Order: sequence, then structure tokens, then C-alpha cells
Amino acid sequence: MCGRLNITDDPLAQWISDSLGLEFHPSTNHDVRPTQSVGVIASTQSHLKQQQMHWGVQPKWSKQLIINARSETIESKPTFREAFNHNRIIVPCSGWYEWVTTESGKQKFQFNPVKSSQGFLMAGLAMGNGHFVTLTTEPNNEYACYHHRMPLLFDVKGALQWASDPHQAKKLLTITTQIPFVAKAEPIEPMQNLSLF
Repeated sequence: MCGRLNITDDPLAQWISDSLGLEFHPSTNHDVRPTQSVGVIASTQSHLKQQQMHWGVQPKWSKQLIINARSETIESKPTFREAFNHNRIIVPCSGWYEWVTTESGKQKFQFNPVKSSQGFLMAGLAMGNGHFVTLTTEPNNEYACYHHRMPLLFDVKGALQWASDPHQAKKLLTITTQIPFVAKAEPIEPMQNLSLF
């Protein structure tokens, strides 16, 4: 799920400034891939701050890069527990991509905000040494036809609680499937033999 992000500085920067009250300066990249640098938002001493981090982490025990974590298990998994307790972040983006297998091959879909002047606020965890992972959850009815996992998305209030309030963050994990899906899927050209990494 969600192995590519779309980041467009305008209008994302202005929307983040208006919504979260901080200056945000993302770098436009319509094909953000794992290991690349992404502007994320962390809460430091009750203040939101932009930081640059690399998408994905490779623990010593893993043979491959981990870019997503299941929100249902981050409290219990040793790999993510410390980050969940102390290093929750917001990952703003303009959209992301999924590939759906059809009879004619893999069809690429781009997920964009319903309101073009806005963006998405994904839940993430800072994993140390300048790396982060995004979180996924069970898909709701609208998303299930595209993938068996979907990004954990928050509205502005939820994102602020996620980043700064540990108690509320725990509560947010219990209502993820109730979050309205606020994206529209737009098909792009069919893709054959696509390599995600």
C-alpha cells in the first residue's frame, strides 16, 4: 500500500500554513519514493516544526526496507512501540498512488484531495536517525476495491492530537475505520511490469 507519494508545494504549503499555523516548505516531487527525503511535521516542546526525514527504515533484523507500519500493532511491536510513545509525526502530502491488477495488467490510480486547494495529513512515526514510516489501517468501503490497506489519514484536529497528545493518539487508533475517506481516485495510464522499488 502506498509506495509512492505526490507532493506539490502549491497549494500544500499554504494549506498547511492556514490549517496548522506553521510555515511549511515542501519540495515538489510528483513521484516520491522510499528512501527519499520528505518534509514532515513533528511536535517539539508543544510546538509544531518541519523536519526533513527519509521515508523508510531498515532494522537490523529486517532484510528489506520498511516504509509502512500497521496501526493496529504499533503499540505492541517492539520495532514501533517507542516511536509511537514519543515520536509521532504528521506526513503532509498532495496525494499518493496505488496499482490495481486488472485483466489487461496493472492500472495506476492517483488519489487526490476532493478539494484541490487542500492536501492529506498522514500519520507517521519518526524512527530515529532521520527516518520515518507511514501508518496504514484497514480500508473502509470506498478504498477496499483498490487495496487491502489504506493510509491512516486525519483531519486537522486529529492530526494535531496525533502529534502532540499521547492519550488522544491512543484513542485515534481505535477509530481509524470510522474516518471518512476524503480522496478521489483518478486512473492514470495502464502500467505493465511495474517495479515499486
